[in-house]
Amino acid sequence: MMAQNSPSRYVSTPRAGETMWLWTVKMITGPILVILLLIHFVVNHFIAETGLLTYADVVAYYRNPIVPIMEILFLVTVVAHSLIGLRGILLDLNPARRLLKVMDWGLIIAGIAAISYGVWLALVIVSKGT
Repeated sequence: MMAQNSPSRYVSTPRAGETMWLWTVKMITGPILVILLLIHFVVNHFIAETGLLTYADVVAYYRNPIVPIMEILFLVTVVAHSLIGLRGILLDLNPARRLLKVMDWGLIIAGIAAISYGVWLALVIVSKGT
């Protein structure tokens, strides 16, 4: 017999209405998000002598070709993980199937808009440094 507070009782599994694909993306993006967040904090706030406090500092920082790629990957990971998590919270409200479709499309549009704007902004900053 399993103990009542056994860790195996708290295994993460897909929720009702959450596809295995979305659940897998959420589980993969979580650890990636932690790693990218640590890199972001260390590089942006601790390695830079005074931090990246001015626009000129940010433009100079983006001259390194790895930086825009890392920042865009960070953006995509944050948006994907957060919107899938928000969808999971909304699923707890047990919405009607039609409302769920509307919410799904709203989240998809919000995600595409956020990622598009972030990528555009990163590319603009990169172009200022050349």
